[in-house]
Amino acid sequence: MKDNKYFKLLTEIAVLIFACFMAAIGIYNFADAYNFPLTGFSGIALIINYLFKVPLGVTTILLNIPVALICYRKLGKRFFWRSIFCTVLYSVMVDYLCPLLPVYKGEKLLAALCSGVFGGIGYALIYMRNASTGGTDFISVYVKSILPHVSLGKIIFIVDAVIVVAGGVLMGDIDGIVYGLVISFVTNLVIDKTMYGSNAGKLTLIITTKADEITKVIDKVTERGTTVIDVKGGYRNEDKQMVMCACNDKEMYLLEHAVKHVDPESFSVVLESIEVHGEGFKLTRVANGD
Repeated sequence: MKDNKYFKLLTEIAVLIFACFMAAIGIYNFADAYNFPLTGFSGIALIINYLFKVPLGVTTILLNIPVALICYRKLGKRFFWRSIFCTVLYSVMVDYLCPLLPVYKGEKLLAALCSGVFGGIGYALIYMRNASTGGTDFISVYVKSILPHVSLGKIIFIVDAVIVVAGGVLMGDIDGIVYGLVISFVTNLVIDKTMYGSNAGKLTLIITTKADEITKVIDKVTERGTTVIDVKGGYRNEDKQMVMCACNDKEMYLLEHAVKHVDPESFSVVLESIEVHGEGFKLTRVANGD
């Protein structure tokens, strides 16, 4: 029991270290070289670094202290301490580890896209472990706890867009606004895809007269549960059954072929499911508090 507990703890730490590393690369090795007007406290830290040469990590920590204290009460000590760990680790990586790695100096647009992808993967993994890198992340996660039905990526994009546009207008940098919005859009698209994509799937509705055989073959091929609903055909007024099943893309391919083998006359509709919760699907929780 203790071994499983320690293994789980080490896994959590390893994921957070990797996540902070990815986010730090996105900032330093792709964005900093072009002085992109990034968002949140990282964006503010980049501006201060550009103007006064103050280390990015030090600035980020100093800006985070008051916001962290405010969010401590609402989001709980577990989220707070994990976020402190990630904030410090992220800052150390930006200031000391990432400078040891090559800095991308190619196409500006490609740098913006790579910054968004690396940052999106890093931040998503951090959020999925019920943590943050501080700054406006605290604010975004706080809003998420109040509005759980809104995806975290959308909340962050709105916050980021306001900061990018405001900063670009004040500095008179229209190109900066465009690149900043590109980075923000890609980052938060990747965040949503990473966080909620693992729970995405497909939903099939199968109209058939052989529901028992179909449920058995679905269980055999995909090991997914099914729901059978009695329905009536509208044209011939015939009694039939509708078999409903949720699964992933690969399983859906196998399911379709197996169903057609059992009942070639069946009628199927396949729908995209953004999130599926329940047995066989992992529930992603963000901003749980304690």
